Amino acid sequence: MTKYCISFSEIRHTDLASVGGKNASLGEMIRKMTPLGIRVPMGFAVTVAAFRAFLREAELEAPLKNSLDSLDKDTLSNLPEVGRKCRRMIHSTAIPDQIQAEIQAFYLKLGKNKSVAVRSSATAEDLPSASFAGQHDSFLNIKGPKALLEAVRNCYASLYNDRAIKYRLDNGFDHMDVGLSVGVQHMVRSDKGSAGVAFTLDPESGFDNVVYLTSAWGLGEMVVQGAVNPDEFYLFKPSLAKALPYPILQKKPGAKEHKMVFAKDGKKPLKIVPTTAGEKTEFSLEESDLIQLGKWCLEIEKLYDTPMDIEWAKDGKSGELSIVQARPETVHRKKALTLKTYHMPNRPDPLCVGKAVGKAIASGKVVIVNSLSDASKVEKGDIIVADITNPDWNALLRRAICIVTNKGGRTSHASIVARELGIHAVVGCGNATEKLKDGQVVTVSCAEGDEGKVFDGKLDWEEREVHLGDLNETKTRAMLILADPDRAFQMAMYPQQGVGLLRMEFIISTAIRIHPMALVKYGEMVESHEKRAIHALTSAYENKELYFVEKLAASIGMVAAAFHPKEVIVRMSDFKSNEYRELIGGKYFEPEEENPMLGFRGASRYYHELYREGFGLECRAMKRVREEMGLDNVKLMVPFCRMPEEGKQVLKCMKSFGLERGKKNLEIYMMVEIPSNVILAESFADLFDGFSIGSNDLTQLILGVDRDSALVSGLFDENNPAVKEMLAKVIRDVKRKGKTIGLCGQAPSDYPEFAGFLVDQGIDSISFNADALIGGIKNIQKAENK
Repeated sequence: MTKYCISFSEIRHTDLASVGGKNASLGEMIRKMTPLGIRVPMGFAVTVAAFRAFLREAELEAPLKNSLDSLDKDTLSNLPEVGRKCRRMIHSTAIPDQIQAEIQAFYLKLGKNKSVAVRSSATAEDLPSASFAGQHDSFLNIKGPKALLEAVRNCYASLYNDRAIKYRLDNGFDHMDVGLSVGVQHMVRSDKGSAGVAFTLDPESGFDNVVYLTSAWGLGEMVVQGAVNPDEFYLFKPSLAKALPYPILQKKPGAKEHKMVFAKDGKKPLKIVPTTAGEKTEFSLEESDLIQLGKWCLEIEKLYDTPMDIEWAKDGKSGELSIVQARPETVHRKKALTLKTYHMPNRPDPLCVGKAVGKAIASGKVVIVNSLSDASKVEKGDIIVADITNPDWNALLRRAICIVTNKGGRTSHASIVARELGIHAVVGCGNATEKLKDGQVVTVSCAEGDEGKVFDGKLDWEEREVHLGDLNETKTRAMLILADPDRAFQMAMYPQQGVGLLRMEFIISTAIRIHPMALVKYGEMVESHEKRAIHALTSAYENKELYFVEKLAASIGMVAAAFHPKEVIVRMSDFKSNEYRELIGGKYFEPEEENPMLGFRGASRYYHELYREGFGLECRAMKRVREEMGLDNVKLMVPFCRMPEEGKQVLKCMKSFGLERGKKNLEIYMMVEIPSNVILAESFADLFDGFSIGSNDLTQLILGVDRDSALVSGLFDENNPAVKEMLAKVIRDVKRKGKTIGLCGQAPSDYPEFAGFLVDQGIDSISFNADALIGGIKNIQKAENK
């Protein structure tokens, strides 16, 4: 006797042909994950055999095939008509009595009038080669046998959605070979809690050493649809695996404007309501739950042995977490040996800003799309602008050169489709449909890290294709100079050997924005515009100092994780006093100097009473990165240290803040950028573990040339014999003391002979800006191959 229903607990991954990809995955997880303490809601599958029997008894197979065969595969002009005809056949056919009885019996085993999720599960779904994500329908908060049977039939009909028909065509699946199972699963009451999506890699770059997780209040459908801008989190996999105290790399709050909850009036099972003011500002997931989910994601990825796309939910009543779906991630299976880089030299203020999906720039004509009725407006190469996108739009989205939406995060439908189509998108702008007009020509850039920006008009930009296959690793380490943590995962794909210089100042000025002493002395500050601005930025922090520590640690942590286990050398803050004054509250704590370039900067600040407590916040953040987050590939570097005595004071100060050279493998480097650093190199080498030559500062101080002065800038030259002699001396003296030394600067990529000179001197590493890295590597290769 044919079984039309089967409990999830009896399903194996080998049952894909009888229960579809989604249900086979759920059964396998319940069997393998439950013993590990991972909750997967129980339920049952209505088998593919039931679907086949439904078609056979109603003699629908031949009519469906004839209708699908009538599809114009070249133009798809009759796709809506074909899909509508197929769905009408399904909706007008009753489910056979025997199948109805079996579904009802299995449903009653779950509990009388139990709320369930009813999800389509196709035999061609959740495969490594094609996800079919969003192609078939799901129905939530279904109660009672009658509503359940209707939901099952609606799932059957969704096999013939326009988008599903086209997806099968695009991926080479025969329409009649694909069968549909239906999963019936306990509903997690996340309408009173939160839910979201997790990827076991970064969905943008494919970087696989993190878990990327999104979360919002209410049912997870809002996150999947892109109807809400969710909270975003990154966790570091090695730290999760080692159960270190703080594996969370980054937390970014989302607007979370609305949530989907159970309806109580009985007419519709669900409704969308605004979130409260508190819900908008609070994170929708506690850190302990976030870490728990991260660990579960690692186990699920281990089970499937491939990166995974996982849906989770938190029951607001019981507080329990559950995994409700898991499928293989399909976009980043192959890593290209070619990278395309983009650079826009001149750009105005953007019209709107959102989250970047992809790493490209494009110009085109705006088409505002509100529904499928606007499909005829979209031409090849247009930029689709919408509130949110819908799975029904997949066909028209293929015509677009990029997508811009008001709502959604990086796990929304628009983001997933953009990645699959190989185009970029800016999601979650909030005001795109207001700021942009039909027919307007705009330029959309996702080439500047985390943010995507839309500019008015057709702007100019540069594109470079970087071929990585012919770049062999050099003996002289080629490293990167970085400032923006949002570009870390992308930059880690480059053929580099670590980060030779991570500038802390960019992070402080963009992610923190507040002078550290204004946070230390917040309670003593008089009421002012600056104090109100500080309060607004730090409202989530009762301890204002913790705002600085957490923000800085998160940004540094993202870079260190991206390049782990390769070394990341973090230069402690090197603002000049005039630059520090530009930070919020800075004018209360900074002196006014005639020549800040040679004034209160670098090492001299760290132990001085005017800044010592601010430096303490920097040290606390670095201690958190190394010891709590487990990123011990971070090395620290002291800039502008004028004399060995000053070096001793800085090291003593760092030790007082918990950063002791040699303890827990901590290495502390020093910048070489003052002639005294060269002359007294051996004395400095007794204090520090390594050195990095800052060629710009060193050259200007050797030649007495202000590199920022247009009048004398022509005299600035790293190839000057005086500069080269000083470089040769410091490399020689440092190497004699058995310490490592590198150089950060533009000259080795611009001038092959300069790179050759450094290689000849035996320098250990050369660090380049990202746009100069490939040229620099080639110059090193030429020098080493002499």
